[in-house]
Amino acid sequence: MLRPVAIALTLIGAVSAQSPDADGRYTIRASGIKAQFIPYGATLTNLFVKDKDGNDVDVVLGYDDADFYPIDPSHPVYNAIPGRYVNRISNASYTIGDETFHTEKNDGENTLHSGTNNWSFRTWDVTKFTKDSITFSILDKSNSSQGMIGDVYSKVTYSVKDSVWKITMEATSPQALTPVMLTQHTYFNLDAYKDPDTEKVWNHTLYMPYSQRYLVNSDSAIPTGEIGVAEPGSIDDFASEPGIELGHASDDPAFAGHCGAGGQCEGYNGYFLIEDAPKDAVVVSLGSHFSGIKADLRTDQPGVQVYTCNWFGGTTDLKSTQGLEDRTTVGRSSCVAIEAHDYPDGINHPEWDRKDYQLTGPGETYKWSSSWTFGLV
Repeated sequence: MLRPVAIALTLIGAVSAQSPDADGRYTIRASGIKAQFIPYGATLTNLFVKDKDGNDVDVVLGYDDADFYPIDPSHPVYNAIPGRYVNRISNASYTIGDETFHTEKNDGENTLHSGTNNWSFRTWDVTKFTKDSITFSILDKSNSSQGMIGDVYSKVTYSVKDSVWKITMEATSPQALTPVMLTQHTYFNLDAYKDPDTEKVWNHTLYMPYSQRYLVNSDSAIPTGEIGVAEPGSIDDFASEPGIELGHASDDPAFAGHCGAGGQCEGYNGYFLIEDAPKDAVVVSLGSHFSGIKADLRTDQPGVQVYTCNWFGGTTDLKSTQGLEDRTTVGRSSCVAIEAHDYPDGINHPEWDRKDYQLTGPGETYKWSSSWTFGLV
């Protein structure tokens, strides 16, 4: 298997004369779209797009107070960049060659997003900022996250144009071969919690035409190694036809515990493979008939994690741009996170042949690219 071709990674760019807003946010905008960011976690805090009536709707979760992100005890990784290895590592360990590395156990016996000092807990540098793009960079020193060896240099560039939000990432590890797998951990509610009939996300539609197969998880959300096939009409079917609602299987008795945790996790928290998609094809389409908003994902990644926000329980405040007079908090199953990345725990599953894609070493550059195009259903 060939390694990615090495390219130069420029970490320091010229920051323009523009500065953050009074509340600490950096704002970029283009026709039909406005996005705001903070350096903590290279986090997207607000994303405004047009609904069916031409109104601006903030379609991602977050906080009004930018200073709350670093001190939020729940730390749901709102629209941030976790790293250097996202999702889970089974048994908090992995091997490279004959050497075994032990990572932090922060998800039962497993590791989630590289532990509690992952990149979503770090303040990134702003290295370039224009009216329609911003670049953040980070130096992740060796073993800053337990068991992650070798310095890693990384950058993410966010840009907007014609109702499209584009994200590109690069990373290098000049000292050692190390796991690198990144994502933008975006949480959506396309109604901004304003649908008076429901706060739940089950009436959003999800279409993934190239994702009939998925990774089968254990009860602790760790892939077992088995690859399942979602037959038309089954709980995990979002491929057979457009317009399938996220809650289409909510009447199935298995739905209430479908994502594990001893039956406590309802809905979805699993990985869907993207297979045989043409170049630049829309691989995920999320929609809402209430707002009329549709979000189409294009990505160079081989799959997406879909998580329907089971672990929110109404204790987290909504932003002032969202909700209703009697709806001010993030309830259970009221949003959906869609995270494009490689196979979770692929460094521990040689049968998938993904390990070489998830390790980056001297002379190599890891690359990641995705975009969301916003329009109407």
